[in-house]
Amino acid sequence: MAHPEIKFYWAPGACSLCPHVLLFETGVSFESIANLITKETVEFTPNFSSINPKMRVPVLSLEGEIITEVPAIATAISSFAPELHLLGRTTMETIRVYEWMNWLSGTLHAHAFGGLLRPERMSDEKAALPGIEKKSMGNVQNCFDMIEGKLNGLYAVGNAFTVVDSYLFVFHRWGGGHGLDMKRAYPKYTALVDNLVNRPSVQKVLELEKSQADS
Repeated sequence: MAHPEIKFYWAPGACSLCPHVLLFETGVSFESIANLITKETVEFTPNFSSINPKMRVPVLSLEGEIITEVPAIATAISSFAPELHLLGRTTMETIRVYEWMNWLSGTLHAHAFGGLLRPERMSDEKAALPGIEKKSMGNVQNCFDMIEGKLNGLYAVGNAFTVVDSYLFVFHRWGGGHGLDMKRAYPKYTALVDNLVNRPSVQKVLELEKSQADS
């Protein structure tokens, strides 16, 4: 099967880790375009605003067609290797995949981590920012509690790897990075992530992220 020209815009430590892993899972060739986004620094590649006016990564370009937002990008990538069933193996599994992806994107990422990572986006009042961060951390922990309660094995949906597992990996890393004892508080979630780390696709992305962050 011939694949279109693929460009992938990403940044170390960002939610772009999810589709980055998925691209390596499919084995397709793609052009990797790294950016730098930290709490203190935002360095996009030249003309990035014309590629994605939202000024966010990840971005997937397919023959010049720009795709943004992790659930949409994950859907596009899954089409490159349908035999992998990255969106699930049955209709109900696919439904559950989208249920997870929408909640992770809209609630855990945008609502909970959004206030924790970028409280200044929630208020123009400097005095309000510490309260926003505190409340957002509570929201993150509430979401993690829900994840822990929903997991029944090493995969979020069914008995095999899907796009959801790759997305969950992102937030587990962020939780640990913000001082949460993920192994103690969320053992089932941590077991899922520990299982993912054994995948060559995950190891490859982690190596690339470390190399880019150190450069």
